Amino acid sequence: MNPFPYTADNKRYHTYAYFLKQKYGGRVARVPLDAGFTCPNRDGTKGTGGCAFCSPRGSGDQVVGGMDLPAQYAAGIAKLQKWRDARYIPYLQAFSGTYAPIERLREVYDQALQLPGAVGLAVATRADCIDEARAALLSSYAQKTDLTVELGLQTIYDRTSQAMGRGETFADFTRAVKLLRKKGIAVWAHLINGLPGETRKMMVQSAATLGQMDVQGVKIHLLHYLRGTRLAGLTHLAMSQEEYVGTVCDQLEVLPGRMVIGRLTGDGPAELLLAPQWSRRKREVLNAIDQELVRRDSFQGKRLQTK
Repeated sequence: MNPFPYTADNKRYHTYAYFLKQKYGGRVARVPLDAGFTCPNRDGTKGTGGCAFCSPRGSGDQVVGGMDLPAQYAAGIAKLQKWRDARYIPYLQAFSGTYAPIERLREVYDQALQLPGAVGLAVATRADCIDEARAALLSSYAQKTDLTVELGLQTIYDRTSQAMGRGETFADFTRAVKLLRKKGIAVWAHLINGLPGETRKMMVQSAATLGQMDVQGVKIHLLHYLRGTRLAGLTHLAMSQEEYVGTVCDQLEVLPGRMVIGRLTGDGPAELLLAPQWSRRKREVLNAIDQELVRRDSFQGKRLQTK
């Protein structure tokens, strides 16, 4: 019997689908968008070319770009044809969604909320792109819609971040979380497993530290080695599927059950992905995680309950 309480489909972790069903009573899907933002690690403010693992389009590789927001939104919904009864959350995914003048941000956010069927707003950004003015702006939207701000933590270890040329620190992340939560804004964080130089113990510690913070959700990603990035020549360091599945299960065990799990694997663009190729079999990876949790008789937060 599954002892995990935050589930309706026998999953042993707190899925985003479960969270949305509990909140809205029906299907809700995110629609990724590119609002034309950039990043301080690309425009020369902190660096150029982005982080070592980022492709030229950054986190927007899955976005249907080259169009205005309404057209992107319509195209994104068209890709979800089987979800005809769904409502949608516009997701400003590409680059840093708070890295622009305040008036430009307000214009984009307002346009996103006016999209047909939109029931909320999700904004992906960097911790160093959050300040008092931007937190105040975001707070005004949190008061009128379901707002989530996603911060790319990736790792708690500054030496790893420095090696990846990220241009920000764990202190930046903790400051941004405190600022956003003080304004009543829901915060999610991203973690990347398999960053060069990190051990399984370090990856699990990043999750454990995050689990002790006032963060409402997490997305766990696998490091993809992509063409055109500074890591392209290091594919021999890619995690095996077995290593990844075991690490994710270890991480789930140290994350509190209330924390929403936004994803447990990522989608590397097929035309850019060098390694690991097994990551393209997304359903197989997710099934393997489910099976490992059952084999362990474990679930999200188990280690926290047994302390």
